[in-house]
Amino acid sequence: MTEHLSPLDAAFLDVEDEVPEVSMAIASIAVMEGPPPSRQELVAAMRRRLPLVPLYRQKARQLPFDLGAPVLVDDPDFDLDRHIRHASVAEPGDDAALCERIGEIMSQRLDRERPLWEYWLLDGLSSGRWALVSKVHHCLVDGISGANLYYVLFDLSPDGDQREAPLDAYAPDPEPSTPHLIAGAVRDLVLNPIEQLRMIGEALRTPRATAQRIADTARGLLTFAGSLWPAARSTLSGPIGEQRRYAVARASLTEMKQAARQAGASLNDVALSAIAGAFRSLLLHRGEEPHPHAVRTAVPVSVRAPGDEGMCANRISVMLALLPVHLADPGERLQAVHAHLTELKASMEAQAGEAMTTLARHEPFPPVSWVIRLLARLPQRTVVTVTTNVPGPPVPLYLLGRRALELFPYVPIIARLRTGVSVFSYCDQVTFGVTGDYDTVPEVERFALAIEEELGKLVNTVAAA
Repeated sequence: MTEHLSPLDAAFLDVEDEVPEVSMAIASIAVMEGPPPSRQELVAAMRRRLPLVPLYRQKARQLPFDLGAPVLVDDPDFDLDRHIRHASVAEPGDDAALCERIGEIMSQRLDRERPLWEYWLLDGLSSGRWALVSKVHHCLVDGISGANLYYVLFDLSPDGDQREAPLDAYAPDPEPSTPHLIAGAVRDLVLNPIEQLRMIGEALRTPRATAQRIADTARGLLTFAGSLWPAARSTLSGPIGEQRRYAVARASLTEMKQAARQAGASLNDVALSAIAGAFRSLLLHRGEEPHPHAVRTAVPVSVRAPGDEGMCANRISVMLALLPVHLADPGERLQAVHAHLTELKASMEAQAGEAMTTLARHEPFPPVSWVIRLLARLPQRTVVTVTTNVPGPPVPLYLLGRRALELFPYVPIIARLRTGVSVFSYCDQVTFGVTGDYDTVPEVERFALAIEEELGKLVNTVAAA
């Protein structure tokens, strides 16, 4: 059995192929209470859960000349031991040491010849703690589906999973040969015009709804086109290397929700406002002017249908938002973020992106892939950073009887994006994972600290208003 990746999923593989400095793996880091388990214990625990994640025993096969979308096939040589790694964090086992190790782990690409994931057991943290780094290629999961894996692989009680253990009757299907895959791709290309006619027929059966979708998509694309103007030049964007730095900021979910409620904004508005303040601080630290058009960020938007949270693969679109780094007052900055995002949401920009990715599913794959590869080579100057926000588990999680104390997110950076910020909630804590290019962003710790400081200022400003 083979399953084709969507053009959006395939794009993350294509970007890696075209940009050798990029690793397109996303990650989540669970800091666990001690004592650390042995690697053998962790392997045994993961083995019991493997039947719940069939994707973890499949590998991606790309077709010659991009004749068709990559396919997921069973790996006949799957060996769980190859995917569970063990390493130690350098003394004294504090945040800085943990983040340094995470930067090293995430700088390395996943092996394309095997299923595209690996877990790292990190011991040596202070106070007897340990960490589990879940590293998965972006072609397989987005932030929402990645967060949902916590419910699959972790327990909701220290006593373990009370669900009946699934029977593991795994027997890999024979791996299809390259000629077989090519034949299937050629067949799909021949039948594509029929698929196009079918789509047109379905659209004509609902003319009013189709006209509305076309109008909404056109409006969204117009807004998107207006966002393609180059950002003001700064040291925040430019060529990047292969190595990454990583840092973490923390905040109270209750305080952020209260600030959002008092200001008539959303939790995401509060997070982006603090991130904007941190970018302002970084620019000033570098002696640069925080220009109103200096920081345009890609903001991924989930387009999953209700009930599809557990479905792997990517179900995202994107909005391109300007962060108001020119505003010094935290309250003014929050209102500017809120007004700008409200405008972008009304413009249907994210819906237009979804429509384009949906349409690409029904187009011949070769030209879609070639366009993606071409764009990956071009030196874009429109987007400066990426900022993701994913709601995580609101209840405590456990693994091997140990509680997860904190969960940190990691987002990859691509092209000329020298920084990326991912936001993740767990119980009453919000964490900000800051990814930076190793050579050009040595201030990731300063940046993370600035996020915490900006959140504190914002909470105080809103409370005093």
